[in-house]
Amino acid sequence: MTTRTEFLSRIRAEMAKTAGLFPASVAPRPADARAVTETIRRELAERWGETLERFRKEFERVGGVFHRAASLAEVPQVVAGIAREREARRLVAWDPRELGADLGPALAARGLEPHPMPAGAVADAAERGRLRRLVAEAELGLTGVDLAIAETGTLVIRSGAGRPRSTSLLPPYHVAVFDRTVLVESLSQAGVFLEAWHAGGEPADRGAIVSFITGPSRTADIELTLTRGVHGPKEVHAIFVEKTIRG
Repeated sequence: MTTRTEFLSRIRAEMAKTAGLFPASVAPRPADARAVTETIRRELAERWGETLERFRKEFERVGGVFHRAASLAEVPQVVAGIAREREARRLVAWDPRELGADLGPALAARGLEPHPMPAGAVADAAERGRLRRLVAEAELGLTGVDLAIAETGTLVIRSGAGRPRSTSLLPPYHVAVFDRTVLVESLSQAGVFLEAWHAGGEPADRGAIVSFITGPSRTADIELTLTRGVHGPKEVHAIFVEKTIRG
């Protein structure tokens, strides 16, 4: 029978196998978060290539799969390739206005069954139930990205009208599309954007949930047996679009 001391010793031994990536510290709260985010974006416009490469390395290190597309028009081809390799067809996606384009026809032409989420709130209970079933039965979830943190390979996604959080949480394969405008270098910079988002002036249809997604879902039991996909997608794919999606 394992004693308490032996159990804790095993935990310490496993934790010691991985050193911390960076020292933890308290970041000062900016007086004008919006002004700081503008400065961050301006500076990153000059070094986004290095930031993207760091994101790619960290994203793959935590088990993500990285892809590139020249433009948003090429994204359906990449998504179709992901689906074909996994024998998946049913796909739920953010509303086209949230993704930046209506990719449904191009996805359907490649053999997928795309179901975009409605743009606004759904009042009818029966329709809400139908949408919940669609998401629960879908094999792929297609979303955009609000921030891509290079330091940790993390995708930050806000919920809201046309972008329910279930699209990134329930399907076993999550595919996220982003461009250089959402790149940030660190968790500290991401914190500034969080401050700016909650400083007022954001669209009224933004939801209350902000998800930080660092690789696929992982769960380890008391014996430290790792399992993927128990509490979320078992695969997370990020498609970087070379041409800016908006503007």
